[in-house]
Amino acid sequence: MKTKLAFVCGTVMTLLALTACGAPNNVSQEGGGKPKVKDPDPVTLKLFAYNPMSESDFKKLIAEPVKKKYPYITVELLSKNSTQFESTIAAKEDMDLILMWNGSVNSNKQYGIFEDMTPHARKAGFDFGRFDPKAMETIKELSDKGEIYGVPYQIQFYALYYNKDLFDKFGVPYPKDGMTWEDTVELTRKMSRMQDGVQYSGFDTDTLSRFTYPLSLVPVDGKTDKVLVNSDAYKKAFELGKQLYSIPDNPGKLSTGRFTKEKTLAMVGTVNLFDQLEKTPDLNWDMVQFPSYKEKPNTYGMYDLNIVMMTSTSKHKDEAMKAIEVFLSDEVQTLSSTMGKLSALTNPEIRKQFGIGLPMLKGKNLQGIFKSSPAYAPPFSMHHSKGNEILKKTFLDYIGDKKDVNTALRDAEEEITRYIKSQGTK
Repeated sequence: MKTKLAFVCGTVMTLLALTACGAPNNVSQEGGGKPKVKDPDPVTLKLFAYNPMSESDFKKLIAEPVKKKYPYITVELLSKNSTQFESTIAAKEDMDLILMWNGSVNSNKQYGIFEDMTPHARKAGFDFGRFDPKAMETIKELSDKGEIYGVPYQIQFYALYYNKDLFDKFGVPYPKDGMTWEDTVELTRKMSRMQDGVQYSGFDTDTLSRFTYPLSLVPVDGKTDKVLVNSDAYKKAFELGKQLYSIPDNPGKLSTGRFTKEKTLAMVGTVNLFDQLEKTPDLNWDMVQFPSYKEKPNTYGMYDLNIVMMTSTSKHKDEAMKAIEVFLSDEVQTLSSTMGKLSALTNPEIRKQFGIGLPMLKGKNLQGIFKSSPAYAPPFSMHHSKGNEILKKTFLDYIGDKKDVNTALRDAEEEITRYIKSQGTK
C-alpha cells in the first residue's frame, strides 16, 4: 500500500514539474511563479482628418489618451486636407481612422473606404446606446442597409451672438432666449442704422443654410439625386432672408466679419464661433438661443455631426476600435466638453462641464445653446455642395431685387439639374 501511494505522489510531482516547464510561449514566470502576459507588438494607426482637427486637439483628445491606456498603440495625424483624400486612397497609403462630417459621407462612398463598425463594436462591447439616438439614426441613413460607418464625437450647435455694446449704445434691450424669426426681424430693424458716418447692421449670418437647415432642406435628394429646391419650404426660407436683408442699413453679406472684426454688426446667427471670439477679447458679447420658425419651436440647424470612422483597408481594426473607444469615453468627452465642444453622448454630467475650460465663457448664457435641438438631417447628395453654391447665387439675386422668388428657385432648379446631368447620375 505504501509503495502504491509513493508511486502516485511521485507521478503527481512529475506532472507538476512538466507543467511548469511547459508554460506557454506568451507568458514568462515571475517570482512566486505568477505568469506575466507578453506585451503586444507596437501598432501605429494613421488618422485622416477629412474634417479638420487642430494638432493641439488631436494630441489632447486622441493621441495622448490612447497612448495612456494602450502604451503599444500610437495614433498619428496625417498632415493632409480633404482635397487629398482621393489621392491618398488611390496611392493605397495606410489609413486606419477618418474624421469626417456626416454631410461628406455620400460624396466619398464611391471609394469603398468605409467600414460597418457594428461587428467590431459588438466584439469590443462598445455601446451605441450612449449616444444621442437621433444622431445615430442620422448616421444609419447614410448607408444603404443601416450600416454604422462611424460614431459622432461632436454635434454642431447654433446660437445667436450679440454685441452688448451696440445694444447699450442704441438703448435697445438685449436679445433673449426663445425668439422667433419674426422677433429677430423686428430687433434687426431697431438695430440697423447709419450713425456718425458708420453703417450699423442688425443681423447677418454666414450662409444660406442657417435659414434652410432648420426646415431640414437639402438641394438634392441624397438617395435619388432629385433636385428639391423649387418648393414652398425653400420659398419660406428665401422670403425670411428677404425680410431681414430688405431692412435699410442691413445688407446681406453672408459673413461674420462685421461682428468679430469691424464690430458694426449687432447680431450674428451661426454655429460655434468660440475660436474667433477667443481672438477678439475686446468684444463685449453674449449669446442666446438660435431663432426658431414659429411652426418649429426650439429647433435649429439639422444634425451636423463630426464622426470618427474606421477604414475598410485598415490592417489593425481591433486597435482602431480601441482608439475609438478611448476617444468616445466619458473621460475624454468630458475634457472635450470643457473645451466648448458639444458631445454626442447623452451623459448629463458631460454637458454640465461644457465650456468651463474657456475663461472667456465665464458668465455667458451657455444654457441658451441647449434650449434647442437639431432638426432632422436627410442624407446629403454628392452634389450637395454644388447645389448650395448655385442656391446661394440665386438667393443673392433675389434679395438684390434681380429676380422674384419663384424665378430664383426655378432658375436654381434648372441649373442644378443641368449640373447633375453633366456629371452623370447614380
